[in-house]
Amino acid sequence: PVEYRILRKKGTEQAFTGKYYHHKEDGNYICAACENELFSSETKYDSGSGWPSFSAAIAEGKINYKEDNSLGMSRIEILCAKCDSHLGHLFDDGPQPTGKRYCVNSISLDFNKEE
Repeated sequence: PVEYRILRKKGTEQAFTGKYYHHKEDGNYICAACENELFSSETKYDSGSGWPSFSAAIAEGKINYKEDNSLGMSRIEILCAKCDSHLGHLFDDGPQPTGKRYCVNSISLDFNKEE
């Protein structure tokens, strides 16, 4: 299934197709595999990239970072710190104050709505 291809085989979903790309509700985005809290809706923004984008992780230690030189590119892969699921990639072209863009596959996420 597509979940396995993305979370375990480090795949990428097609741009502009993910269920959380245009998602606007208040709450927290969690790992689809283990429910580790990853991102707050407060840091989500429209980067125009086609994937959900966040300017910061919800807290230190929630995400692991790994150099990724596959496909002829130099990037930073982001992984769930709890279960090692592939989330997406981190880029240095995001909004201030962080300047970061966490580019995440929707399939890697679930959502907990703020009550």
